[in-house]
Amino acid sequence: MDNCIFCKIANGEIPSATLYEDEEFRVILDLGPASKGHALILPKVHAADIYELPEETAGKAMILAKHMAEKMKDALHCDGFNIVQNNGEIAGQTVFHFHMHLIPRYKGDQVGLTWTPGKLSDKDRDEILEKLGR
Repeated sequence: MDNCIFCKIANGEIPSATLYEDEEFRVILDLGPASKGHALILPKVHAADIYELPEETAGKAMILAKHMAEKMKDALHCDGFNIVQNNGEIAGQTVFHFHMHLIPRYKGDQVGLTWTPGKLSDKDRDEILEKLGR
């Protein structure tokens, strides 16, 4: 897309701190990092979100996330990793070009990516299973 900033970054039209690049993806350091080493996986082809992303590209993105997480864990000596992917404004998506966050985690880093677990009720379980054809 002509006005998509992540398309421009992914395709090299806007400079970035690139950690990895191939024919289909660019991995860059996030300019607003949650932690040291926070990176983004950007496909070079535009898809607004997971719903528009071709399945083959989605699979390759997850394999790339695994590869990058392993490499970054060794290089940065972090204690863990979050791989985050948001879809829709209500879910925290702010740039509408599919991307994955690679967030190295360090003991005591104060990165807030947790929630208080609820309880799956029998009613909700049955409704969800029925709606999804299970």
